[in-house]
Amino acid sequence: MHIRGDHAELVVGGRLDVRTAADARKVLHSAVDGGRGDLVLDLTGLDSWDATGLGVIMGAHRRCGRADRRLVLRGVPAQMQRLLVATRLHRILVIEGGIAAEALPRT
Repeated sequence: MHIRGDHAELVVGGRLDVRTAADARKVLHSAVDGGRGDLVLDLTGLDSWDATGLGVIMGAHRRCGRADRRLVLRGVPAQMQRLLVATRLHRILVIEGGIAAEALPRT
């Protein structure tokens, strides 16, 4: 996993999982605490995440809320969009451009 960027936009690549969660959490907390306005998390290069990685994202979301900021997810890969829909987290998280129609459940 690698994260690069500043206090306004971070680009996440690789895997966000139990092995990388502590480092990711540290970078995200620093970005939240050191900036203002929306914090954009570009996930275009993210290969996968597990429950721990998703927990890191949710923790950053909560921390942003406490800091009067918004966490905005950009470029969420389709597989991860489906997970956000399945867990209903797409209703809580701000996702730039919304969720693709193919990720939504059929009624």
